[in-house]
Amino acid sequence: MRTFGVEEELLLVDAQTLEPLPAGEQAVGLGGAAADTGHRLSTELQQEQIEVDCPPQTTLDGQLAAIRTGRALADAAAVRVGGRVVALPTAPGPVAPHIGHERRAQLVSARFGLTAREQLTCGFHVHVAVGSREEGVAVLDRIRVWLPVLLALSSNSPFWNGADSGYSSFRYQAWSRWPTAGPPETFGSAAAYDRHRQDLLSSGVPLDGGMLYFDARLCEHLPTLEVRVADVCLDARHAAVLAALTRALVEHAARDWRAGAAAPEVRASVLRAWMWQASHTGVRGPLVSPVTRTLGPAADVVAQLLEVLHPVLTEHGEAEQIGSVVAEILHHGSGARRQREAFRAGGVLAVVRMAIEATHSTASPAA
Repeated sequence: MRTFGVEEELLLVDAQTLEPLPAGEQAVGLGGAAADTGHRLSTELQQEQIEVDCPPQTTLDGQLAAIRTGRALADAAAVRVGGRVVALPTAPGPVAPHIGHERRAQLVSARFGLTAREQLTCGFHVHVAVGSREEGVAVLDRIRVWLPVLLALSSNSPFWNGADSGYSSFRYQAWSRWPTAGPPETFGSAAAYDRHRQDLLSSGVPLDGGMLYFDARLCEHLPTLEVRVADVCLDARHAAVLAALTRALVEHAARDWRAGAAAPEVRASVLRAWMWQASHTGVRGPLVSPVTRTLGPAADVVAQLLEVLHPVLTEHGEAEQIGSVVAEILHHGSGARRQREAFRAGGVLAVVRMAIEATHSTASPAA
């Protein structure tokens, strides 16, 4: 069974005012490592963020426990500087982010200007173990058509600078301003992937390999494939299920590759439109089906994904649990719907209060 681990980028807010708090460097300095759990806290581009790196897991239940532990550790560090951490991919109110003091953050700011200075976004990255670079690239070629569905299920960022963006995941729209972000073409081989990587680095546009912000990529420092499309989720259960779906998608794609099945031929420019649709409507509107390549009800497209992954999920003993949580998302909506409901009830501060409670909730699934 493949191991899988997650990285969660969390927003740091003042515990009293609930405004974004530029104290990530201090918080990480006070509580950066937790050797007994395997978690690690690190800084991000903006000082209003803390990233949590969770240790690899083999089960859905283990992943859920790891995510909850990581959030608790980050929150404990935040409390020491007068803050809280919250699983919000974008700040719901107006904010002027503060670039971190680390040299690389300063270089990114100088190189990319307003794109970097406004880039206060929190994503959810899933690392899945792969046996080789060749297998990793084969998987990348085969999972890319399903990544819009993962984005839709995670969608949790309707607000930008105090206004409703009209999107379910505006984080993805803001993130897409980076020159290397978005869906890549199919590669066909590890050698082709490496040539593409080198062409981008040789152009001098990205500072380094860490700035190859593809929707999914081979990790630069671990033997993993990294899927980067999802918003950080309000509900830790949703996050764990998205991670498990990603692991199952990787396993399914690897089996297809070994069986000689061809990768779906969809141009990156077409796939970018699919991603836009998922970012716009989330699960509240139609999604493009990788099966029909036309718009269909979100529930139908998600059902297609679950059908494709059913053999793997059954082997992992996760099919029933994942199906239940996915049904909950489809019925009650993703985090974007919860944020909009809180905003209608009490504005920006109500959104942050609700999100703090949801981030750290250990409640069982709804009936």
